[in-house]
Amino acid sequence: MKFGVTVVPRASDWRLFVELEAMGYDCAWAADSQMLYSDAYAVLALAAANTSRIRLGTGVAVAPVRLAPVTAHSIATINQLAPGRVFLGIGTGHTAMRVMGKDPMRAGSFREYLRVLRALLHGGEVDYALDGEGQEHSDIRFLHPAQGFIDVAHPVPIYVAADGPLALKAAGAYGDGRVCSHNQTRARLQKSLEVMREGADAVGRTLPDAFHTAALTYACVLEPGESMTSDRVIDAVGPMAAATLHYWWELYHKDGDTSTVAGRCRDLWEAYLAFTEKMEMPLAKRYQQVHLGHCAFLPAEERRFITEDLIRATGGLVGTPDEIIAMLREREAMGLQEITLLPAMAEARRNLSDFADKVIARY
Repeated sequence: MKFGVTVVPRASDWRLFVELEAMGYDCAWAADSQMLYSDAYAVLALAAANTSRIRLGTGVAVAPVRLAPVTAHSIATINQLAPGRVFLGIGTGHTAMRVMGKDPMRAGSFREYLRVLRALLHGGEVDYALDGEGQEHSDIRFLHPAQGFIDVAHPVPIYVAADGPLALKAAGAYGDGRVCSHNQTRARLQKSLEVMREGADAVGRTLPDAFHTAALTYACVLEPGESMTSDRVIDAVGPMAAATLHYWWELYHKDGDTSTVAGRCRDLWEAYLAFTEKMEMPLAKRYQQVHLGHCAFLPAEERRFITEDLIRATGGLVGTPDEIIAMLREREAMGLQEITLLPAMAEARRNLSDFADKVIARY
């Protein structure tokens, strides 16, 4: 099992990446969300210039807000600073688009986006249309890779955030790995792998044995006798746990879909929905208020929704060191190769150092 951290990137706090390397983490993912955080690539550049071992990448880049050649160019620039230890996590932009009141990228456009990315990041030439489909295609390639502007001599692995069948097939066709949430079952993980193999087969590719599987989660090592919902635990994991409530709200607001709401959280969901209905912002703009603090900090009025049921349902690694290690062994047996932790910004250093000392050191 590899251990990563998803960092809420703040340009003034890039030294956290240096500290993660010292703590022994394998990789660090910079979250990409243009209305919420600092620019992921700017922060990654600072991290790349000041580290030597830890792998660095986006967690995950938002396809709809940048053209595919621009994303390839940005991550290849980071690769020039840290050759061979850079990866690109990429997704359709659920949060980054929803926080602007927009929909994520459609699966067909995402597939085309990945096709162009993969070719460019392997130093190739590829036919490209600006809007992905409707316009006339032209051939593009990086013209000056040998002059030190970018590095595509060391191919950048592409880790695709995918859950639906079309996105999974695209991941199999053009990705080097997949990112998912940590609470997925063994059956769902295996089914997803089958669908990705189908996607690889469709383009004459064999899904490599080294195909990477990572899961985004959060953790807190309990102190002796401590409750899962102590103030300290909520301070550390509250923002990430609450992000699931934001996700459920977005699906419900879009078309009334509550199929992803965990059964053990139905009462909690009803209480949260009632809470959002009393928000001051009009419904058409309420996404701004719902996503306030998303994965970075927890608004005080949302603390009451961080319950043991929510932590359990979202796959949070909260428990004693032995309990967390058992959870990790189970996930590794299910096929996961990496977990990436996302704690609250204010508690990140203490939370991640504690996890490194009490869990990673014993794993």
